[in-house]
Amino acid sequence: MERYYSEEDIYELAELFKIFGDPTRIRILYAVLDKERCVNDIAGLLDMSQSSVSHQLRILKASKLVKSRREGKMVFYAPDDDHVRAILNMGMEHIREGENND
Repeated sequence: MERYYSEEDIYELAELFKIFGDPTRIRILYAVLDKERCVNDIAGLLDMSQSSVSHQLRILKASKLVKSRREGKMVFYAPDDDHVRAILNMGMEHIREGENND
């Protein structure tokens, strides 16, 4: 069965994949995948500046890939939903399958 998608759907999907096209954002997503973390924790874990992490988190949040939760003055980040984990897992599976087929 063929599926037809609107031009807007296709555009939005392309934009989503652009977000995944940045290694720094992928590293941040993996950092929050199993444990919510604050900017300071992510920056320390990835050896990045807090400013750089905050910038990337704004992009990820605008794309609905991460969500935030405030606790006092601290803001914690986590994947927005299970789709984020699924996309990362499927992508990693795909590249590792390619390694085995060489």
